[in-house]
Amino acid sequence: MSSLNDLKLDAEELRKFTEAAQRPKVKDLLMIQLRKLETEIIHKGHEGEETEGPQHPEPVKTTPIQKQVKIVDIKTYAWDQSEKFMKIYATVKGVQDIPKEQVTCNYTESSFVLRCEGVSGKNHVCQVVNLHEQIVPADSYIKIKNDSVLVMLKKKKTGSTWPYVTKKSGLEKEKTKKPDIDDTKDPSDSLMTMMKQMYDDGDDEMKRTIAKAWTDSRDKQTTMPM
Repeated sequence: MSSLNDLKLDAEELRKFTEAAQRPKVKDLLMIQLRKLETEIIHKGHEGEETEGPQHPEPVKTTPIQKQVKIVDIKTYAWDQSEKFMKIYATVKGVQDIPKEQVTCNYTESSFVLRCEGVSGKNHVCQVVNLHEQIVPADSYIKIKNDSVLVMLKKKKTGSTWPYVTKKSGLEKEKTKKPDIDDTKDPSDSLMTMMKQMYDDGDDEMKRTIAKAWTDSRDKQTTMPM
């Protein structure tokens, strides 16, 4: 089968013969043949258009679905201190096995956020806010140890002793402190003082319990036989 280029060359040459022919009958025969060639060229061209195009179409690009990483919130930690630093010990098993760049800590004067990314496929975060006293962010740093990270918080007030890590912890401890009892006073007076202090410091449930106890005590006293 002739190629499209050959058919075009044949048609071009036949066109020259047609123009050069002198006899009408010869000219008509050449014109008929020229029309056949031109028709074949047209069909051949359409076939080429249908077959043109990449033999191996490009694969459709898809955006990979990012797997969500579980975040572990470190709520409990151990602590210690020296004259210059408050030391926070956060337990993160396997933290020593990841690149150091994946362990970061951001500081403000009253808080810090420790991040350990990609530890056993999880991100561990320890966020502590409202520190008991101010720190110096520029002089604070971390140390990576086996299964733990030590956060060294530089105290702004050197030589001070922090009773707690955060102010909130101090307030919670004060609420749970036992009421003082004066042994020199009458026991009933001391008991009333203790109950009043517990009532003032207690939550709504504690206040309802104490109020009920007082009411029950008065009812028993009024119903006791003389």
